[in-house]
Amino acid sequence: MRPAADRWTPADLPDLAGRTVVVTGPSAGGLGHFTALELARRRARVVLAGRRPERLADSASAIRAEVPDAELEQVVVDLADLASVRRAAADLAATGPLDVLVNNAGVMGTPYRRTGDGLELQMATNHFGPFLLTGLLLPQLVASGAGRVVAVSSQMHRYTARRAPLGDPRVQEGRYERWTVYGQTKLANLLFTYELDRRLRRAGLPVKALAAHPGFASTHLAANGQYGRTTGGAASILDAAIKAVSPSTPAKGAWPTLMAATADLPGATYVGPDGLFEWGGAPRVTTSSRLSHDETAQRRLWQRSEEVTGIRYP
Repeated sequence: MRPAADRWTPADLPDLAGRTVVVTGPSAGGLGHFTALELARRRARVVLAGRRPERLADSASAIRAEVPDAELEQVVVDLADLASVRRAAADLAATGPLDVLVNNAGVMGTPYRRTGDGLELQMATNHFGPFLLTGLLLPQLVASGAGRVVAVSSQMHRYTARRAPLGDPRVQEGRYERWTVYGQTKLANLLFTYELDRRLRRAGLPVKALAAHPGFASTHLAANGQYGRTTGGAASILDAAIKAVSPSTPAKGAWPTLMAATADLPGATYVGPDGLFEWGGAPRVTTSSRLSHDETAQRRLWQRSEEVTGIRYP
Protein backbone atom coordinates (compact mmCIF):
# COMPACT_ATOMS: atom_id res chain seq x y z
CA MET A 1 0.00 0.00 0.00
CA ARG A 2 1.28 3.47 -0.84
CA PRO A 3 2.10 6.09 1.82
CA ALA A 4 -0.97 8.10 2.76
CA ALA A 5 0.52 11.28 1.30
CA ASP A 6 0.73 9.64 -2.13
CA ARG A 7 -2.78 8.20 -2.22
CA TRP A 8 -5.42 9.72 -4.48
CA THR A 9 -8.46 11.30 -2.81
CA PRO A 10 -11.21 13.62 -4.07
CA ALA A 11 -8.97 16.50 -2.93
CA ASP A 12 -6.97 15.70 -6.08
CA LEU A 13 -9.92 16.46 -8.35
CA PRO A 14 -9.19 19.47 -10.57
CA ASP A 15 -11.47 22.44 -11.09
CA LEU A 16 -13.92 21.20 -13.73
CA ALA A 17 -15.63 24.49 -14.57
CA GLY A 18 -16.63 24.54 -18.23
CA ARG A 19 -16.58 20.76 -18.59
CA THR A 20 -19.60 18.58 -19.24
CA VAL A 21 -19.92 15.06 -17.85
CA VAL A 22 -22.67 12.48 -18.41
CA VAL A 23 -23.11 9.98 -15.58
CA THR A 24 -25.47 7.04 -16.09
CA GLY A 25 -27.18 5.34 -13.15
CA PRO A 26 -27.04 8.24 -10.69
CA SER A 27 -29.70 7.04 -8.21
CA ALA A 28 -29.32 8.71 -4.81
CA GLY A 29 -27.02 6.78 -2.50
CA GLY A 30 -25.31 4.77 -5.25
CA LEU A 31 -21.91 4.96 -6.93
CA GLY A 32 -23.22 7.11 -9.78
CA HIS A 33 -24.77 9.58 -7.36
CA PHE A 34 -21.53 10.10 -5.46
CA THR A 35 -19.60 10.31 -8.72
CA ALA A 36 -21.94 13.06 -9.91
CA LEU A 37 -21.84 14.81 -6.53
CA GLU A 38 -18.06 15.16 -6.45
CA LEU A 39 -17.92 16.29 -10.08
CA ALA A 40 -20.58 18.90 -9.39
CA ARG A 41 -18.67 19.99 -6.29
CA ARG A 42 -15.76 20.73 -8.62
CA ARG A 43 -18.04 22.85 -10.84
CA ALA A 44 -18.58 20.41 -13.70
CA ARG A 45 -21.84 20.57 -15.60
CA VAL A 46 -23.26 17.13 -14.84
CA VAL A 47 -25.93 15.37 -16.86
CA LEU A 48 -27.73 12.75 -14.77
CA ALA A 49 -28.87 9.94 -17.06
CA GLY A 50 -31.18 7.32 -15.59
CA ARG A 51 -34.23 5.18 -16.13
CA ARG A 52 -36.75 6.78 -13.77
CA PRO A 53 -37.47 10.55 -13.77
CA GLU A 54 -38.37 10.52 -10.08
CA ARG A 55 -35.02 8.98 -9.14
CA LEU A 56 -33.20 11.54 -11.26
CA ALA A 57 -35.08 14.29 -9.42
CA ASP A 58 -34.22 12.73 -6.04
CA SER A 59 -30.53 12.54 -6.95
CA ALA A 60 -30.50 16.12 -8.20
CA SER A 61 -32.13 17.31 -4.97
CA ALA A 62 -29.61 15.39 -2.86
CA ILE A 63 -26.70 16.86 -4.82
CA ARG A 64 -28.06 20.41 -4.55
CA ALA A 65 -28.47 19.94 -0.80
CA GLU A 66 -24.67 19.74 -0.65
CA VAL A 67 -23.81 21.87 -3.68
CA PRO A 68 -26.55 24.52 -3.99
CA ASP A 69 -25.18 25.99 -7.21
CA ALA A 70 -24.62 22.62 -8.90
CA GLU A 71 -25.16 22.78 -12.67
CA LEU A 72 -27.28 19.69 -13.30
CA GLU A 73 -29.34 18.39 -16.18
CA GLN A 74 -31.40 15.23 -16.47
CA VAL A 75 -31.95 12.77 -19.31
CA VAL A 76 -34.13 9.68 -19.15
CA VAL A 77 -32.57 6.52 -20.56
CA ASP A 78 -33.24 2.82 -20.08
CA LEU A 79 -30.04 1.10 -21.14
CA ALA A 80 -31.88 -2.21 -21.49
CA ASP A 81 -33.95 -0.67 -24.32
CA LEU A 82 -31.97 0.19 -27.45
CA ALA A 83 -34.70 2.54 -28.69
CA SER A 84 -34.55 4.41 -25.37
CA VAL A 85 -30.77 4.73 -25.74
CA ARG A 86 -31.22 6.27 -29.17
CA ARG A 87 -33.81 8.72 -27.86
CA ALA A 88 -31.53 9.73 -25.01
CA ALA A 89 -28.61 10.28 -27.36
CA ALA A 90 -30.84 12.48 -29.53
CA ASP A 91 -31.78 14.49 -26.43
CA LEU A 92 -28.11 14.80 -25.46
CA ALA A 93 -27.21 16.19 -28.90
CA ALA A 94 -28.32 19.62 -27.66
CA THR A 95 -25.81 19.41 -24.81
CA GLY A 96 -22.89 20.14 -27.12
CA PRO A 97 -19.36 18.83 -26.66
CA LEU A 98 -18.93 16.22 -23.92
CA ASP A 99 -15.77 15.90 -21.89
CA VAL A 100 -16.55 12.66 -20.05
CA LEU A 101 -19.07 9.84 -20.33
CA VAL A 102 -19.23 7.65 -17.21
CA ASN A 103 -20.95 4.36 -18.04
CA ASN A 104 -21.85 3.57 -14.45
CA ALA A 105 -25.40 2.19 -14.67
CA GLY A 106 -25.86 -1.53 -14.32
CA VAL A 107 -27.85 -4.39 -12.86
CA MET A 108 -26.51 -7.32 -10.84
CA GLY A 109 -27.56 -10.93 -10.48
CA THR A 110 -31.06 -10.48 -11.86
CA PRO A 111 -33.41 -13.43 -12.54
CA TYR A 112 -33.53 -14.60 -16.15
CA ARG A 113 -35.35 -12.11 -18.33
CA ARG A 114 -35.32 -11.07 -21.97
CA THR A 115 -35.69 -7.43 -22.99
CA GLY A 116 -37.91 -6.14 -25.78
CA ASP A 117 -34.87 -6.41 -28.06
CA GLY A 118 -34.57 -10.12 -27.26
CA LEU A 119 -31.43 -9.68 -25.14
CA GLU A 120 -30.70 -11.08 -21.69
CA LEU A 121 -31.32 -8.26 -19.22
CA GLN A 122 -27.89 -8.06 -17.57
CA MET A 123 -25.96 -8.12 -20.84
CA ALA A 124 -28.35 -5.60 -22.40
CA THR A 125 -28.09 -3.15 -19.51
CA ASN A 126 -24.43 -3.54 -18.63
CA HIS A 127 -22.90 -3.89 -22.09
CA PHE A 128 -25.04 -3.45 -25.20
CA GLY A 129 -26.79 -0.30 -23.99
CA PRO A 130 -23.54 1.43 -23.00
CA PHE A 131 -21.89 0.27 -26.25
CA LEU A 132 -24.65 1.95 -28.26
CA LEU A 133 -24.74 5.08 -26.09
CA THR A 134 -20.97 5.54 -26.32
CA GLY A 135 -21.02 5.20 -30.08
CA LEU A 136 -23.87 7.67 -30.48
CA LEU A 137 -22.16 10.23 -28.22
CA LEU A 138 -18.70 9.75 -29.72
CA PRO A 139 -18.94 12.79 -32.05
CA GLN A 140 -19.65 15.00 -29.01
CA LEU A 141 -16.76 13.45 -27.09
CA VAL A 142 -14.49 14.14 -30.05
CA ALA A 143 -15.79 17.72 -30.25
CA SER A 144 -14.52 18.43 -26.72
CA GLY A 145 -10.96 17.93 -27.95
CA ALA A 146 -10.03 15.67 -25.04
CA GLY A 147 -12.94 13.32 -24.41
CA ARG A 148 -12.93 10.41 -22.03
CA VAL A 149 -15.10 7.31 -21.62
CA VAL A 150 -15.06 5.51 -18.27
CA ALA A 151 -16.60 2.07 -17.84
CA VAL A 152 -17.44 0.90 -14.32
CA SER A 153 -16.49 -2.77 -14.16
CA SER A 154 -16.15 -5.16 -11.22
CA GLN A 155 -13.75 -7.68 -9.75
CA MET A 156 -16.47 -10.22 -10.48
CA HIS A 157 -15.03 -10.35 -13.99
CA ARG A 158 -12.18 -12.38 -12.44
CA TYR A 159 -14.25 -14.76 -10.36
CA THR A 160 -17.28 -15.86 -12.37
CA ALA A 161 -16.51 -15.15 -16.04
CA ARG A 162 -14.87 -18.33 -17.26
CA ARG A 163 -15.17 -17.27 -20.88
CA ALA A 164 -16.00 -14.17 -22.88
CA PRO A 165 -19.66 -13.64 -23.88
CA LEU A 166 -19.21 -14.15 -27.61
CA GLY A 167 -22.21 -16.32 -28.51
CA ASP A 168 -25.53 -15.23 -29.95
CA PRO A 169 -26.94 -12.93 -27.23
CA ARG A 170 -30.52 -13.71 -28.27
CA VAL A 171 -30.11 -17.43 -27.59
CA GLN A 172 -29.83 -18.94 -24.11
CA GLU A 173 -27.36 -21.83 -24.15
CA GLY A 174 -27.80 -24.21 -21.23
CA ARG A 175 -28.90 -23.27 -17.75
CA TYR A 176 -28.99 -19.58 -16.86
CA GLU A 177 -26.47 -18.76 -14.14
CA ARG A 178 -27.06 -15.19 -13.03
CA TRP A 179 -23.68 -14.63 -11.36
CA THR A 180 -21.76 -16.11 -14.28
CA VAL A 181 -23.62 -13.78 -16.61
CA TYR A 182 -22.99 -10.80 -14.33
CA GLY A 183 -19.26 -11.55 -14.35
CA GLN A 184 -19.37 -11.82 -18.13
CA THR A 185 -20.99 -8.40 -18.41
CA LYS A 186 -18.22 -6.92 -16.30
CA LEU A 187 -15.65 -8.70 -18.45
CA ALA A 188 -17.44 -7.25 -21.48
CA ASN A 189 -16.95 -3.77 -20.01
CA LEU A 190 -13.20 -4.32 -20.04
CA LEU A 191 -13.04 -6.01 -23.44
CA PHE A 192 -14.99 -3.05 -24.82
CA THR A 193 -12.79 -0.47 -23.08
CA TYR A 194 -9.52 -1.90 -24.36
CA GLU A 195 -10.80 -2.37 -27.91
CA LEU A 196 -12.37 1.10 -27.92
CA ASP A 197 -9.18 2.76 -26.79
CA ARG A 198 -7.14 0.93 -29.41
CA ARG A 199 -9.56 1.97 -32.15
CA LEU A 200 -9.60 5.58 -30.99
CA ARG A 201 -5.80 5.74 -31.06
CA ARG A 202 -5.70 4.09 -34.47
CA ALA A 203 -8.22 6.62 -35.80
CA GLY A 204 -6.30 9.53 -34.27
CA LEU A 205 -9.37 10.72 -32.33
CA PRO A 206 -8.90 12.87 -29.19
CA VAL A 207 -10.78 10.50 -26.87
CA LYS A 208 -9.49 7.99 -24.32
CA ALA A 209 -11.24 4.95 -22.84
CA LEU A 210 -10.56 3.84 -19.26
CA ALA A 211 -12.21 1.57 -16.72
CA ALA A 212 -12.59 1.43 -12.96
CA HIS A 213 -14.05 -0.83 -10.29
CA PRO A 214 -15.36 0.16 -6.84
CA GLY A 215 -14.17 -2.83 -4.86
CA PHE A 216 -16.76 -4.19 -2.44
CA ALA A 217 -18.94 -1.16 -1.67
CA SER A 218 -22.18 -1.24 0.30
CA THR A 219 -24.55 -0.32 -2.51
CA HIS A 220 -28.13 -1.52 -3.03
CA LEU A 221 -27.24 -3.14 -6.36
CA ALA A 222 -27.33 -6.78 -5.28
CA ALA A 223 -30.62 -6.52 -3.38
CA ASN A 224 -32.23 -4.57 -6.17
CA GLY A 225 -31.05 -7.14 -8.71
CA GLN A 226 -32.23 -10.13 -6.69
CA TYR A 227 -35.58 -8.79 -5.57
CA GLY A 228 -36.32 -5.69 -7.61
CA ARG A 229 -36.30 -3.62 -4.42
CA THR A 230 -33.97 -2.70 -1.56
CA THR A 231 -36.37 -2.90 1.38
CA GLY A 232 -38.85 -5.41 2.71
CA GLY A 233 -38.33 -9.05 3.68
CA ALA A 234 -35.35 -10.81 2.13
CA ALA A 235 -34.30 -7.64 0.29
CA SER A 236 -33.76 -5.80 3.57
CA ILE A 237 -31.84 -8.76 5.02
CA LEU A 238 -29.52 -8.98 2.01
CA ASP A 239 -29.01 -5.22 1.91
CA ALA A 240 -28.15 -5.13 5.61
CA ALA A 241 -25.76 -8.09 5.26
CA ILE A 242 -23.89 -6.42 2.42
CA LYS A 243 -23.62 -3.19 4.40
CA ALA A 244 -22.28 -5.09 7.40
CA VAL A 245 -19.45 -6.83 5.55
CA SER A 246 -18.55 -4.22 2.94
CA PRO A 247 -15.20 -2.53 3.64
CA SER A 248 -16.20 0.55 1.61
CA THR A 249 -19.09 2.98 1.43
CA PRO A 250 -20.71 3.96 -1.89
CA ALA A 251 -19.11 7.40 -1.51
CA LYS A 252 -15.63 5.91 -1.31
CA GLY A 253 -16.50 3.27 -3.89
CA ALA A 254 -16.90 6.12 -6.38
CA TRP A 255 -13.28 7.24 -5.92
CA PRO A 256 -11.77 4.91 -8.56
CA THR A 257 -14.31 6.16 -11.10
CA LEU A 258 -13.53 9.76 -10.22
CA MET A 259 -9.80 9.13 -10.58
CA ALA A 260 -10.31 7.42 -13.96
CA ALA A 261 -12.52 10.30 -15.12
CA THR A 262 -10.17 13.14 -14.19
CA ALA A 263 -6.58 12.09 -13.44
CA ASP A 264 -3.76 12.37 -15.97
CA LEU A 265 -3.80 8.74 -17.07
CA PRO A 266 -3.28 7.01 -20.42
CA GLY A 267 -6.08 5.27 -22.24
CA ALA A 268 -6.85 1.63 -21.40
CA THR A 269 -5.99 2.26 -17.73
CA TYR A 270 -7.90 0.26 -15.09
CA VAL A 271 -8.34 1.83 -11.65
CA GLY A 272 -9.37 0.11 -8.43
CA PRO A 273 -8.93 0.29 -4.63
CA ASP A 274 -5.52 -0.43 -3.13
CA GLY A 275 -6.66 -2.47 -0.11
CA LEU A 276 -6.69 -6.21 0.53
CA PHE A 277 -8.13 -8.05 -2.48
CA GLU A 278 -8.95 -4.58 -3.85
CA TRP A 279 -12.13 -4.62 -1.78
CA GLY A 280 -11.57 -1.12 -0.40
CA GLY A 281 -9.04 1.64 -0.01
CA ALA A 282 -7.76 4.56 -2.02
CA PRO A 283 -7.75 4.23 -5.81
CA ARG A 284 -4.69 3.25 -7.80
CA VAL A 285 -3.87 1.93 -11.26
CA THR A 286 -4.43 -1.81 -11.21
CA THR A 287 -4.67 -4.78 -13.59
CA SER A 288 -7.53 -6.85 -14.97
CA SER A 289 -7.67 -10.54 -15.86
CA ARG A 290 -5.70 -12.12 -18.66
CA LEU A 291 -8.94 -12.92 -20.47
CA SER A 292 -9.87 -9.22 -20.56
CA HIS A 293 -6.70 -8.56 -22.58
CA ASP A 294 -7.47 -11.21 -25.22
CA GLU A 295 -7.48 -9.12 -28.41
CA THR A 296 -9.32 -11.78 -30.39
CA ALA A 297 -12.12 -11.76 -27.81
CA GLN A 298 -12.14 -7.98 -27.85
CA ARG A 299 -12.57 -7.85 -31.63
CA ARG A 300 -15.21 -10.59 -31.69
CA LEU A 301 -17.27 -8.95 -28.96
CA TRP A 302 -17.00 -5.64 -30.81
CA GLN A 303 -18.28 -7.20 -34.02
CA ARG A 304 -21.13 -8.90 -32.19
CA SER A 305 -22.02 -5.64 -30.43
CA GLU A 306 -22.16 -3.72 -33.71
CA GLU A 307 -24.45 -6.40 -35.14
CA VAL A 308 -26.79 -6.26 -32.14
CA THR A 309 -26.97 -2.48 -31.78
CA GLY A 310 -26.77 -1.53 -35.44
CA ILE A 311 -24.11 1.12 -34.85
CA ARG A 312 -20.76 1.39 -36.61
CA TYR A 313 -17.94 3.27 -34.95
CA PRO A 314 -15.28 5.13 -36.99
